[in-house]
Amino acid sequence: MTDFARLRAAMVRDQLQARGIHDPAVLAAFHEVPRELFVSEQLQGEAYQDRALPIEAEQTISQPFIVAVMLQAAHLSPRDHVLEVGAGSGYAAALMAHLARSVVAVERHAELAELARCRVRRLGIPNVRVVHGDGMLGYSEAAPYDVILCAAANPVVPAAWFEQLAPNGRIIMPQGAHDGPQRLVRLTVFADGRLREEELEPVRFVPLLRGEA
Repeated sequence: MTDFARLRAAMVRDQLQARGIHDPAVLAAFHEVPRELFVSEQLQGEAYQDRALPIEAEQTISQPFIVAVMLQAAHLSPRDHVLEVGAGSGYAAALMAHLARSVVAVERHAELAELARCRVRRLGIPNVRVVHGDGMLGYSEAAPYDVILCAAANPVVPAAWFEQLAPNGRIIMPQGAHDGPQRLVRLTVFADGRLREEELEPVRFVPLLRGEA
């Protein structure tokens, strides 16, 4: 029988801490959330490898290190209300549930949205809401958000996200074209309207797509 707890601890130590992830809350969240429950049964033995894995709807669950980089950059606190664009398997939303007050995760694939909803429910996570919709439009019904985190690349930030961001809110997303260079950025929009952009590191993500799949 696979010892997932041991594999999870090794992932945190060797893939995250050893590569500069130092936020104690982020590391604790990765210790808590069982990644094997967010992939198919056939792939559970590979759940703690240092790579992305295929999931339903021809999508992927991101490499753990990249998810950790994004969560550490977001500086999430227990007061924060978060919008995730691109729920995918639901894994990142489950991690953020341990770091923030509440999470709304938007997913364009109905199949993925329902599976992610079932997974967070199975784990008894009460503060994640998964909705099926167009992430480019955000989710105005639950705005404003302290943090918007996107797991797909786009050359520009969709205007709706700025409209739904709380004062002093942060946007974490990969910027760039699908077939060109991409960079992970953190945008902070201050209450007086000033915008600060920080480039974090080169990345490679799938493109952000409009509309419901």
